[in-house]
Amino acid sequence: MNSIINPTKQVQPEVQNLRKEEHPVSPVFLNRWSPRSYSDKAVSDEALYSILEAARWAPSAFNDQPWRFIIAKTEKQLKIFHEFLHPFNRAWAESAPILLLIASSKTTDTGDLNSAHAFDTGTSWGYLAIQATILGLSTHAIGGFDKEKARRLLGISDEYELHVVVTVGYRGEKDTLVQSLQEREHPSIRRPLHESILNCSSEGYTE
Repeated sequence: MNSIINPTKQVQPEVQNLRKEEHPVSPVFLNRWSPRSYSDKAVSDEALYSILEAARWAPSAFNDQPWRFIIAKTEKQLKIFHEFLHPFNRAWAESAPILLLIASSKTTDTGDLNSAHAFDTGTSWGYLAIQATILGLSTHAIGGFDKEKARRLLGISDEYELHVVVTVGYRGEKDTLVQSLQEREHPSIRRPLHESILNCSSEGYTE
């Protein structure tokens, strides 16, 4: 299922008709998307820890590194994760060989409130997702899960905020999905860049 095209050198064929950059970027950013179909091919520990290593090098305020990762890769661990996924997501995520719960510490090492913990942890997820793409792996961040049930089943204290569950694995055939999801199994598009840039109208800012 995975293309032999180097995702850092060339845009994947499935992406070319849907994603066009307005300004030059590495193809890896266009090639990264969030599929739901996974094969039964095992993910090596080397690959798993490579994507976590990439996440480790994300920038953070005062280098506090608030991100935390809980790994599920054994049958027992995955079964626990499946229990707190919402049914819609569980239906397809069960085929992923690895699940990661991404959380963040809400306080610094000195006990002060870290107002940037969620922002910084989101950055680490982005690094993780890009490194996964480089390795030929797919990832999909899931916000639809029962956070309190996850906290209870995994014994996670209130010190940590729970953000997403991430599926990790190799792409599978989309016909393994229900019909409604097969129709959505393609790279998403993005709005034009200018729509994401706010024009300030404050006097003294505009020329």
